[in-house]
Amino acid sequence: MATARFPGKSVNASWNSPTLDRLVCVNGTPWILYLLEECVDNMWQYSSVVIGLLSMFCFLLSTLPQVHESYKNAKVDEAMSFGFLFFLFSGDVTSFVGCYLTRQLPIQVVTVVFYIFTDLILISQFIYYKIKNNLSRKSPVLKWLCFLWCFTATLLLLVLPKLIIENLKNKESLGPSSSKTSEVSGYVCGYLATVFYLSSRFPQLYKNFQRKSTEGTSYLLFALAMMGNGTYGLSIIMVLPTLKDSKQKFIIKHLAWLIGSQGVLVLDFFVTIQFVLYRKNKSAKRYTTLVSLEVEPLLCEEEELSIL
Repeated sequence: MATARFPGKSVNASWNSPTLDRLVCVNGTPWILYLLEECVDNMWQYSSVVIGLLSMFCFLLSTLPQVHESYKNAKVDEAMSFGFLFFLFSGDVTSFVGCYLTRQLPIQVVTVVFYIFTDLILISQFIYYKIKNNLSRKSPVLKWLCFLWCFTATLLLLVLPKLIIENLKNKESLGPSSSKTSEVSGYVCGYLATVFYLSSRFPQLYKNFQRKSTEGTSYLLFALAMMGNGTYGLSIIMVLPTLKDSKQKFIIKHLAWLIGSQGVLVLDFFVTIQFVLYRKNKSAKRYTTLVSLEVEPLLCEEEELSIL
């Protein structure tokens, strides 16, 4: 029924009638109604959507510094833990399934689709450099396959969110028994995603500790992820003041996603500490490299003089 997504409206309307939906949402924000199929008619809900979009933007930006860092040193397979990327991707996929089945806020569904996209970029780059570094000679085919994959993924990203939201509307017509089964499965996926998210940081923390260095990884990846997770949780909480039903029930419904985002936020503080602690090691290594570069020509001159 329309009342599930249209707070404060008592009109019974089918989701299969987009025109009627728009008539019901008279005071809603037009661009949000078009993009997310959600009626937003007050500042709390509007702020929730804007903050959610900010979270999505932070996660999209977070990959760019790491992509640049990996391109610059071409040793991403040595600097980043594949376990980190694997658990992160697994968390986003199960989170998406959970959001879809439990009909979470539309902004959550759209945001997690963008998360999966950023994961695929990082994993693709990791695999690309892993293969490239193991090859004895350059392969132009590998580069073109990588470009083709990124182009295809970008096209899908532009189309999928809207299609998924449209499909979410049709789920409202499911029977109570089917809906209940879907919700239980969705919550299981939500808590499984939380486990994956929290597990994702430990391989990278261990990798940094083992190397006593964070070289090859961009801190902006984690800094923007912290901003993204912080704003993600805030976008959910911002809906609370507008609720007429039980706020406790709302929190329980979104609890898995709140634990996942805020738990990772806490773990990223430990990653930040590692960047601060190991920065001295990085500076010392650079100093040693510069000294060796300056001394090497002098040694060569001494050798030439000794030969003469």
